[in-house]
Amino acid sequence: MKTKRIVLPLLLTLGLATSMFAQASGTTFSPANRVQHRVSFLTTLLTLTPAQQQQATTIFTNAATANTAVYANLKTARQNLWTAVQNDDTSSITSITNSIGTLTAQLSANNAQADAAFYKTLTADQQAKLTQLHSLRHGHFRP
Repeated sequence: MKTKRIVLPLLLTLGLATSMFAQASGTTFSPANRVQHRVSFLTTLLTLTPAQQQQATTIFTNAATANTAVYANLKTARQNLWTAVQNDDTSSITSITNSIGTLTAQLSANNAQADAAFYKTLTADQQAKLTQLHSLRHGHFRP
């Protein structure tokens, strides 16, 4: 039990450090690279089988594809919000921030649905490990 308390946070830290290093070095990940990185991390953490890796890749790729248009719309909305701020257009600010909220909710829904689909592919032991990681991260499921 004590080993798990040390190993899980260590693995989590390693995964986050890798991601932060990639960002700091100027490397940008395409959605496909992000999916591959996430599946590799989950494989290390949960010892995914090749079949589970393929399922996870499909699930997370589908979510990333669904999120692509949402991210583009968010970028436009944020640009429009800045313009509204510069013009002191309070009615547009309210409308645009409501749109940003809706788009953010759509991202959350897409990601949660992908997480749920992935969770169903896991064995009971893998689910227990992931649940433990989830509780250690204070409710943040995404590794």
